[in-house]
Amino acid sequence: MANIKLICGHYGCGKTNLAINMALDTAKKGSPVILVDLDIVNPYFRSSDYADLIKNAGVRIIAPNFGHTNLDLPSLPAEIYSIFEFDGDVIIDVGGDDVGSTVLGRFSKQIESCGYQMLYVINKHRVMTASPEESVQMLHDIESACRLKATGIVNNSHLKQETTKQTILESIDYAKETAKQLCIPLLFTTAPRYLAKDLREIEYLYPIDVYVKTLWE
Repeated sequence: MANIKLICGHYGCGKTNLAINMALDTAKKGSPVILVDLDIVNPYFRSSDYADLIKNAGVRIIAPNFGHTNLDLPSLPAEIYSIFEFDGDVIIDVGGDDVGSTVLGRFSKQIESCGYQMLYVINKHRVMTASPEESVQMLHDIESACRLKATGIVNNSHLKQETTKQTILESIDYAKETAKQLCIPLLFTTAPRYLAKDLREIEYLYPIDVYVKTLWE
C-alpha cells in the first residue's frame, strides 16, 4: 500500500522545493517513489518543471497535462489513480492555499482509505503567514478545501538567496507557537545545505538543496 505524504502550504512557502528534496532523498535510500505535481492553479514553480532532474534520480513523476507554455490550461492525468495501488512512497505537491487544495479534495476519500501524512509548510517571511495566527487561519482554509487534516508542521522559513543563519533561528519560536496553537507537532526545520553545519543547535534539522529558483536568481 502507498505511503502518502501531502505537502501543502501558502504560495511561495517553498513546498515544491521541499517535495523535490523529499522525493530525491527517498529514492537515494532505494525506495520506490512517485512525486505527484497536483498544482494546476499556479503555472510557476511546479515540481514538473524539474522533470529531468527527478526522473534521472529514479523518481516517477505524475503531473498535470500542460501544453508547451506556462499559461496553458491544465488537466489531471488519469494515471494519478494508480498511486493508490502503488507499493512505495507517494509525495504529493499540493497547489497553494485553499484554492489549490481544492484539487486535492477530489481524492480525499481514497487518500483517507490508504492513510496519509499531511505536512503543512510554513514560512515566517511570507505575507499571510507572517504570524502564528495567520498561519493557523491559512491551514484552516486549506483543510476545509481539501477535506483532510494536517498531521505535522514543517518550518521552511527563508528569504530565498538572502537566507542567513539568523533568518532561520529567528523563525523557531514562530514555528513552535504555530504548532502549539494547531495542536500538531513541529516535525522539522529546513535549512539550505550550505547553512546546515552552522545550525546544529536546532532539533530535527533537515538540510535541503535549493532547486526551485526565480528567473532572476
